[in-house]
Order: sequence, then structure tokens, then C-alpha cells
Amino acid sequence: MQLFDPPAVRRWVRLAADSLGKARTEIDALNVFPVADGDTGTNLHMTLLSAAEAVEDLPDHVDAAVMWQTLSYGALVGARGNSGVIVSQALRGMAEVLRTSDDLAAGLVRAAELARGAVARPVEGTVLSVLSAAALAVHDLDGDLEEVARSAAGAARAALRRTPEQLDVLARSGVVDAGGAGLAIVLDALVAVITDSYTQRYEVPAPTSKVAAMTEAGAGYEVMYLLDAEDPAVDRLREELDAMGDSLVVVGGDGLWNVHVHCDEAGQAIEAGMRAGRPHRIRVTYLAAPERTHRAADGRGIVAVAAGDGIAALFEECGAVVVRREPGTTPGLPALLEGIRHAGSEVAVLPNDDAVRAVAVAAAEIAREEGVVVSVLPTAATVQGLAALAVHDPLRRFDDDVVAMTDAAGHTRYGHLTVADREAFTSAGVCHPGDVLGMIGGDVAVIGSSLRDVAFSIVDRMVAGGGELVTLVTGKDAPVRLAAEIADHLGPFFEVVIYEGEQGGYPLLIGVE
Repeated sequence: MQLFDPPAVRRWVRLAADSLGKARTEIDALNVFPVADGDTGTNLHMTLLSAAEAVEDLPDHVDAAVMWQTLSYGALVGARGNSGVIVSQALRGMAEVLRTSDDLAAGLVRAAELARGAVARPVEGTVLSVLSAAALAVHDLDGDLEEVARSAAGAARAALRRTPEQLDVLARSGVVDAGGAGLAIVLDALVAVITDSYTQRYEVPAPTSKVAAMTEAGAGYEVMYLLDAEDPAVDRLREELDAMGDSLVVVGGDGLWNVHVHCDEAGQAIEAGMRAGRPHRIRVTYLAAPERTHRAADGRGIVAVAAGDGIAALFEECGAVVVRREPGTTPGLPALLEGIRHAGSEVAVLPNDDAVRAVAVAAAEIAREEGVVVSVLPTAATVQGLAALAVHDPLRRFDDDVVAMTDAAGHTRYGHLTVADREAFTSAGVCHPGDVLGMIGGDVAVIGSSLRDVAFSIVDRMVAGGGELVTLVTGKDAPVRLAAEIADHLGPFFEVVIYEGEQGGYPLLIGVE
């Protein structure tokens, strides 16, 4: 009796990943649609490898629900490229059925349904056609696992041979669909595990003519990211991305999604994701030939995000390219990207706010595809950015300079004062509108009624942990002598540096090194 129990599932996904690894180069050579970028085999291998590694970390005795849920999650977060994302959704479809049932045929049918539903504009002659053929072949079969697996794999191979008849670009290039070839190998591995026969390897059909180097549609970007978002926001995101690009695939669910799109403006696709939720693991790949649309300036540069005229002037005096933002907001991705391009060919970015970091990372991904070496430093506050810039040395190796700046920022504790605009529960108790809030890191540490008293309390707490240099950046609403009074309060044991930042919303920024 054949079994497709959790140990067999683990063997299957590992065999599929290993087989794709061996065939990766051959599948890459078939890749002409939607873009001839020669990476479909690699992407499918990485997708299945992520799933395999996820389930290998599970205990030996685990139930089917946990096995399939883990496999599906591993494929989702590790999916690469158009075909990889589609196959990850197919695995999710199988998981929906097989975590509570042993009906492999129903699992394959659900896999085809979910995969096709994830693609904004399905095209025949692709991995979708191969998967649909496999599902159709097993739709009316009973529960015999070997018959189901062999029927699905055989139908997939037959459908793969037909793909040049369905998609003209494949016929002109003399190839079958690359994604479909990868899926055929995944189904061959399924047969091998269910029948306990590992001797046969499905050969990848070789191209019969030279494959074109570029897609007919021209240049653009492949944008991928994981997205934390609710279903209604993802529905709106699909509409936005469908209007700005093609090869749109959005897969996932339960609050976690994998987004893939080809478009002319990568920044717009990422900003759409930011409106929908929290994008992370952002990957941007330039789909054109090596010649770039944008040429970066030469030399080493720093990009600093600043909220306030005085803070901007400070960064500019130190040689940084400044990207302005209003307090409590994030700068637009195009502005950050333009700043990076203007700064040089080797650029360190100082976001100076946790909320800005995601935009900075996205801009850096695009700039890297244009040939710029970019590092986004983990500066969570303006005073950390100032500390990093203070040790910047353009004569050092770029990597060494980044390490030194990161170290300086990391050794700077940061805090600030702000005024509550509503009642809220905080780590220091309940605050009311008009209360002065003293923040250390990202947490409320003191609630009071006097800027001066709260400032003294916050500074005392921050220096209690050690430090020699205290940086004070005054805002628009700071009392005239507040910084000077803090310096007097600290006495001669600390070096105090005072800047007029002119930022709104935060009467005082505090750094302790």
C-alpha cells in the first residue's frame, strides 16, 4: 500500500528541490517568457529548497496538518520569480486539502485552481497550462495514489510538449515553457516517492534554436516582496499593480502575501505595497541589458533623511545629500532614490527613523540594480545619524566606513520629548492631551506637565547607563534656555553639544554616546 504521509511529503519536497537543482541550468536555458532572463530553473530550485528546509526542521513525528502548513509557508516566503511564486501557490492548494485528507487528486485539482486564481492575466502555454492538464487528468480518479501520481506526471509531460503550440514566443525560440518543465520534474519526484522508485529522471527538452537575450516587451524591473496586509487591502493592491505592470502574481493569505510584478517604475510598485501594508524582503531586479537607464554620480556619498531646517543644514554641512521629510511622515521613494543617485557610486543611507527604513531599503534595491553600491545603516533617530556622520571617513574602504558608522550609531542611546495629542495607554501609564511625554528609544518613560522637568528626568535616566557625550537638538517649540539649563544640570562631567534643529513636533531630541 502506497503512503503519502508526513515522512513521504518530506522526502518528496527534498527530492523535488534536489532534482530541480540538478536541472537548473537546463531549465534556465528554456526561459523566454515572460522575460528571457535565464533564471526560471534557479528560481524554482530556490522556492522548493525553501520549502524543503522548512519541513526538515520539523520533528520526526509530526501530523499532516503541521507538515503541510510548514511546507506551504516555506514555499511562500522563499518563492522566487514568476514561476516560483505560482508553484508556491500550487503547494498551498495541495496543503489546503492534504492537511486534513489523503485525497491527492483533490489536492492537485485545488493546486491548479489556486495557482491560476493568483495570476492577474493567465497565459496559456505556461506552467499554468501544465498544472491544469495534470489536475484535469486526475479529476475523476479514485484514491489510488500511484495511479493519481503517474496520471498527473504523464499529463504534465504531454502538456509541456504542447506549450510551443499555445505560446508563439516558445515556438519561435524552439523551446518548451521553462516553468512547466520545472513543474514536470516536481511531479516526477512525486511519482518516485509514492512508488518508491528513484531510478528515472525526466529529461529537460533542450532548445532547438538560439534563445533571444531579451523580452520583446523591453526593459523594466521585476519587483518582489513579502507583504503583511489584510485581504481587502490586497484586493486593492492587485488592481493598482495590474494597472502599472504585467506578470502580476499575488499569492498567500492569512495576513502574509508574496507579491510579484514586472513594471517600468519599481518605486511605484513598492509604494503601492506600503499603502496596502508592510512590505519586507524587497527584491528588485533590472530586466534589461547591462546598460542602465540612470547613471549614478561617481565617488563616495552619504544620504541623510532630515525633519527640520536646522537638522538638514547640519547634515548638509557634513557633506550629506539631504532628503527632507515632515515630522511624523516618511519621504517618497522617488526622492530617496534620486538622493542616492546624486550622492555617488558608493552610498551610505541614514534613514534616521525606523519608519523610514523600509522606504530606504526599497530605494537601495533599485539603486543596486543600476550599479550603485548602497548600504542602509540602522539609524533609528537623528542623533544616531549625527553620530554616524561624525566618524565618516571617505578615505576608508567603503565597507570599513559603513562598519565604523554603524558602530557609532549603535553606541548612541536616543530619546526625545513630545506632547500628547490624545489620551492613550503607554508603558509609563495613561497620558492625556497636553501631557509632556519623555521617550527613551521607542518607549514612553516619563509623563509630566513640564518640558523642563521631563527633560531633566529623561536625560538623568539616559546618562545613568554611562556615557560621555550628550547631544541636544532643540525643536521649534523648545523653551529658549532649555538646552542650556540641561547642560548646567549635567555639570562638568559630560561634554554637551547643542544644535538648533528647528524640527516640529519634538521640542527636544537627546543622544548619549
